Amino acid sequence: MPVSKLVTTFAAIAVVGGITPQLAQAAKLRDGTVSFVQPPRLVAATTSYKDVNVWNATYYFTISLPAQADEPLQKVTIDQSEGVDRIRFDLEDTRAFEGTRQNRGEKIPLGAVTRDKETRTISVVFDPPVAPGKIITIGLRPVQNPRTSGVYLFGLRGFPPGEKTASQFLGYGRLQFYGDLFD
Repeated sequence: MPVSKLVTTFAAIAVVGGITPQLAQAAKLRDGTVSFVQPPRLVAATTSYKDVNVWNATYYFTISLPAQADEPLQKVTIDQSEGVDRIRFDLEDTRAFEGTRQNRGEKIPLGAVTRDKETRTISVVFDPPVAPGKIITIGLRPVQNPRTSGVYLFGLRGFPPGEKTASQFLGYGRLQFYGDLFD
């Protein structure tokens, strides 16, 4: 059987069987939901100060958005998943930039930075969305580091732009805080 006829036969079977090729719109599901082809991932979480009760700390969350993501990154949500104390943040002092904490690039403009009062989830919106193929870092400023030492986990989710989007879990950021020597 000639190759062209074989390709035509497979294409006809795929269409009749309900499988539609989505090469051009690989990030859009049948119901219209937009998703990442290859999701971003959290690559690092660090803090500028590891001691409890410290003021003026910054928590850095570094995210890799692969070129194969096929969609830009519109929003990241950050949810404290574990830790004795609930950490409060100064959302107006949130920042984002290309690169890592040690190798900062250009500043990334932010839209709304909000906190859901019920779930305590923080949402950071990029305006405009961040193009695929970049490494970015979000800097969150706590009002103060927690009072209680221990491990604090933050779950991050990423969202592409669109009215109907599927979020992707990016990973857990783990921050360890240490108490005073005289505790």
